[in-house]
Amino acid sequence: MSARLPPAVRSDYPLFRTIPTRWMDNDIYGHMNNVVHYALFDTAVNGWLMERGLLDPARSDSYGLVVETGCRYHAELRFPDVVHAGLRVARIGRSSVRFELGLFANDDERAAAEGFFVHVHVRRDSHLPVPIGPDHRAAFEALMPGAASR
Repeated sequence: MSARLPPAVRSDYPLFRTIPTRWMDNDIYGHMNNVVHYALFDTAVNGWLMERGLLDPARSDSYGLVVETGCRYHAELRFPDVVHAGLRVARIGRSSVRFELGLFANDDERAAAEGFFVHVHVRRDSHLPVPIGPDHRAAFEALMPGAASR
């Protein structure tokens, strides 16, 4: 087994979305249930896509279909924390993109959780992969580490 990587820090992410926790996010153990972390990842990615005009869930001809996910937990999150979801793009392929996210509680500098989503862009009518369009690609590239413009 390899050594565990330390948690990411805020400066590892070029963009943040603020998401308040809810009373119902806590489980019987008094902290956020692990399934909520994935909902926060999904909310951060899709909210950003919609704000940028890159996704209209009801009308877009194509969209990103999640084909792989993962999460590493470092610290507990719980209601009434305010979560700051850091977002970056690690890799862009012909039809796929890997989003990486860090969830930070309140003003914490270290991530409580880190996760990723791999989206494959598919046609709405067939669910067959399609190349990532130039507008999407440019937006994704701006979220890659070392990108000049964010």
